[in-house]
Amino acid sequence: MVVYFDPKLAAVVLVSDGDNLLFVRRAIEPMLGRWSFPSGYVDRGEAVEHAAVREVREETNLDVETTGLLGVYSSNGSPVALVAYAARVTGGVLRAGDEAQDARFFPVDTLPELPFPHDDQILNDWREKKLLENQQN
Repeated sequence: MVVYFDPKLAAVVLVSDGDNLLFVRRAIEPMLGRWSFPSGYVDRGEAVEHAAVREVREETNLDVETTGLLGVYSSNGSPVALVAYAARVTGGVLRAGDEAQDARFFPVDTLPELPFPHDDQILNDWREKKLLENQQN
C-alpha cells in the first residue's frame, strides 16, 4: 500500500482599495495577534478562486472579486503551498470575522510588519502587477 502525504493548499488575497491593502489581525495561530493578508485553506473539492473569496468574506465581511493571479508560492520542507490573488471589494461592510481580532485597510507605504515567509514576495508581485496596470492605463 502506498500512502501519499499531499501538501495543504491555502489561498492568500491582497485586496486593494486604491493605494490601501486589506489586513486582518489574526485571532488564531499561527501568528496570533499579527496583521496578515486574508487567507485560509482550500477545502477538498473547492475551487481555489472560490476559497479566496470565501476566506475574505469569513475574515472581513467583505465581498470581493479576484482580479488576477499573483503567483504560487512554496518551500522545500513546508507542507503548505500558497496561491495568491489580487482582488477588489464589490460589497459588504468591513467587520472582523471569527478568525480575526480586527480588519482594516492600511496605506501601502505604511504596512504592518508581515509575519509569513512568502509575504514579502507576494507583496512585491502585487506591486509589480499594480505598476503594469497603471502603465497600461
